[in-house]
Amino acid sequence: MSTPPIARIAPTELTNHGVTRVDPYYWMNNRESSEVLDHLGAENAAFAEHMTQHSELTETIYAEYLARIVQSDLSVAVQRGNYWYYVRTVEGLSYPIYARQLADGQSAPPVLLDDAVGEEIVFDENAEAEGHDFFSAGNLAVSPDHQLLAYACDTEGDERYTLAFRRIADGAAIGSVISDTYYGLAWSSDARFVFYCRVDEAMRPHQVWRHELGSDERNDALVFQEDDARFSLSIGTSRDRRAIVVHLGSKTSSECWLLDPDAPTLPPVLVEARRPGHEYAVDHHHGQDGIDRLLILTNDVGADFRLVMRLRSGGPLAELIAHRPGTRLDDLDSFATHLAVTERLGGAQRVRILDLGGEAPTPNAFATSWLIEAIDEPSTTWVGENPEFSSTTLRFGQTSMVEPSSVLSLDLASRQITVLKQQQVLGGFTKEHYSTTRISATAPDGTSVPLSLVWRSDLAGLNNGPAPTVLYGYGSYESCEDPTFSAFRLSLLDRGVIFALAHVRGGGELGRAWYEGGKLHNKANSFTDFLACAHELVASGWSDPTRIIARGGSAGGLLVGAAMNLEPGTFAGVVAEVPFVDCVTTMLDASLPLTVGEYEEWGNPSQSAQVFATMVAYSPYDNVASHDAMGNPITYPDLYVTAGLNDSRVGYFEPAKWVAKIRAESPTTKVYFHTDLGAGHGGPSGRYESWRDEAKVATFILTTFEKN
Repeated sequence: MSTPPIARIAPTELTNHGVTRVDPYYWMNNRESSEVLDHLGAENAAFAEHMTQHSELTETIYAEYLARIVQSDLSVAVQRGNYWYYVRTVEGLSYPIYARQLADGQSAPPVLLDDAVGEEIVFDENAEAEGHDFFSAGNLAVSPDHQLLAYACDTEGDERYTLAFRRIADGAAIGSVISDTYYGLAWSSDARFVFYCRVDEAMRPHQVWRHELGSDERNDALVFQEDDARFSLSIGTSRDRRAIVVHLGSKTSSECWLLDPDAPTLPPVLVEARRPGHEYAVDHHHGQDGIDRLLILTNDVGADFRLVMRLRSGGPLAELIAHRPGTRLDDLDSFATHLAVTERLGGAQRVRILDLGGEAPTPNAFATSWLIEAIDEPSTTWVGENPEFSSTTLRFGQTSMVEPSSVLSLDLASRQITVLKQQQVLGGFTKEHYSTTRISATAPDGTSVPLSLVWRSDLAGLNNGPAPTVLYGYGSYESCEDPTFSAFRLSLLDRGVIFALAHVRGGGELGRAWYEGGKLHNKANSFTDFLACAHELVASGWSDPTRIIARGGSAGGLLVGAAMNLEPGTFAGVVAEVPFVDCVTTMLDASLPLTVGEYEEWGNPSQSAQVFATMVAYSPYDNVASHDAMGNPITYPDLYVTAGLNDSRVGYFEPAKWVAKIRAESPTTKVYFHTDLGAGHGGPSGRYESWRDEAKVATFILTTFEKN
């Protein structure tokens, strides 16, 4: 029988600010070491053997997934120019196929069956992925004249993409293949030039390059370079296609530049120079009066942002939406006659519609604005794919934890809503069999922390007594964990499990103050919020105190790891996927990907003794211990941990070292650890392989519940 390997202990002293930490597994940071690869391979062998013991359950769950999912499916087509573009999947194929049909005056999207009459394949990921263990397509962008395709491929999982070009009609390659590019791409109006991004050695997107199709890559022009390591850039074309926006952002400030797609060789023009604490985002609006304006979301007068506008050429700001404390303006989609503003109100994402009226946006538009009605409480609404600036309808989506996602169309004049498609869930799913609600927990400092719950009504819930519960959280980067539907989750709910989503501080669900309450020196609030949610679920009768499993990934892995250290006995198990658990050592190494840009999220432990002490106090890896403060041996909850060898966001060595230390300090703890040796942060790329991985997680959850 294969047993987990015993990792070699080689103490390395790391001294900062007069404090010495001893890292027994620092040697695992060396990715090129054969010892490291052998160790990860041995871990994978032990993991595979353990999972074999539960293969029947895993296969059952996987079969349930397949039985619920419409494997041959078609997205709702979107009209761009004279084409309907859509994405479809085929049963048995792991990747999507991007295709189109001529619109030919059709006012409704095409609905294709087995025979796709008139279909033209734009990009088939399955063909491109052939021969690769991992495949990810990025920056798929059709040229403005709809003749050419720019596409970027990653076959390692390290998020470094090779960019290429082809004619759509015959698939013929055009010009150079450009290596080592990143997310973000924009075409010039004449389809002669493409703008793309590159990253530096720390995986920070810092350059914009201009490539002339058909020319040698070596002749590409550097258009913009950002040297401040705190700032990362992105690039995109405005909906009215009259501006290419280069957005530079740190965690606390922004700067935008505009390129002209009609004159792509002209230098970029600055919108407003960066200044500490000022964040803004720009959308370009070509008014019906023929005047170019900039619509700007800005925090210049308040943390939750306001919406202003000015002429592209400059001039004073006019306010369209005032700052409203507690209502966070998240995003803006502008159209010729309307604006769609995404905002967060009471912890829920909603979409507000502003009728611009007349020929230009006016400051009184907010007075007559309105919100698209929510479907459930809790639920979420978002703006969908709307490529045409002149559109008089808005494509949007809605879902809740019991309502499969829908694609809807809103007539902006009449306000009539049409359901274009709802996610189909096979296997006899009925919404009425499930219930959802939002409750709150009280954190140690008195803060009310929202929780979104979903359960199967006849198997769990307060009327059925305490139930096994999966408690999920994230709580970083102002990221919002919205209450959405999951067909995979049904396999747990149908076995009597409650799923609880903890909206802890550090996320953005309740506005900017909610985010700031869980970052930097306030980071510990995220962990105590999460624990408060677990305690509330027990105290109010929802959950079985011996059967709560915590789940989180990446920064959410930090969340569950830190919470586990604080209260090992609160959880029966922990699922930590690509977890950010050796945060101190990582944040001390400025050469690692993303570190410098993360200082404004976590703090800089190299420069500040206080930041260093704060991070050491909560770092999951640094706080693994064999005994508690009273001298009692610690047994941690069962753990299911994953990593990606090519992960450019959270190094594989963080979870690998964490697992080794837990095993050494608490030999009775069961730890199951798997490293995907051919993928990165997002795990396997193919949908079937990804679904099988999720079935393994569900197997761990259910078998852990059975033991308790």
